Amino acid sequence: MARTESFQLEEAAAEAYEAKFVPAMFAEWAQQVVTVAGVSPGQRILDVACGTGIVARTAAEIAGAGAVTGVDINPAMLAVAARVQPEISWLQGDASALPVQDGAFDVVLCQMALMFFPDAVAALREMCRAAVDGGTVAVVVPGRLEDQPGYGPFVELVSRHAGSGAMSLLGVYWACGDLEKLKRLFAEAGLLEVRSHTHIGKAKYSSAADFVAVEVESTPLMERLTKDQFASIRTEAAAVLQPFSETDGSLTVPLQGHLVIGRKAKERKP
Repeated sequence: MARTESFQLEEAAAEAYEAKFVPAMFAEWAQQVVTVAGVSPGQRILDVACGTGIVARTAAEIAGAGAVTGVDINPAMLAVAARVQPEISWLQGDASALPVQDGAFDVVLCQMALMFFPDAVAALREMCRAAVDGGTVAVVVPGRLEDQPGYGPFVELVSRHAGSGAMSLLGVYWACGDLEKLKRLFAEAGLLEVRSHTHIGKAKYSSAADFVAVEVESTPLMERLTKDQFASIRTEAAAVLQPFSETDGSLTVPLQGHLVIGRKAKERKP
């Protein structure tokens, strides 16, 4: 499952990502992955493609900041992560060549990023390499677009106005959403005892305009839209998202995601 898209942001957008995307959506998922992966005190934790660090920070609440390392390829994301929680170790690196030693971590986590890696299996193998024998690798990805009653209509709205570059990025978001295929990727990477948990998250926004600000202005999508395209999307978003509107105008948009967990094999003693 090879892809060529990436999720690169400048520092201003990374700050917006931390201020908007994290509280609207990713904080809930970080709690989910840390819980499902069984993070516990005394463990060493690696957060792969950590972004601005919400999973690493959530794990640090249990394991301690000194036990957690976050890795991301994007310097802007890491700059924000270090500002928010300087006690965690933040490293720049590619998921296909993690800058960590073999078997250095008890639990390796990756939230909402596997679909952006050029080679998902290679990235999973690297996560496996970083884990101790018998250690845990846990990944969260969005489900298929057709299983997203809120995001599906919004993607359709964008597709009516945006060019191929924007739609190429949007398509990647959901590229790992087939659960059975995702579990096979784990097996192909050599992970054992693969299990999964599907969760319906609740992404919360103060308004349709806030939804657009989070989903467009805080992501690389903004760079791929013209001013006219963006204006049309902003104008029409309220109608498209009306089914998810509360009486006060706020939105609660469901997001289906899959958590997949595997175990690294224990080396057999001679």
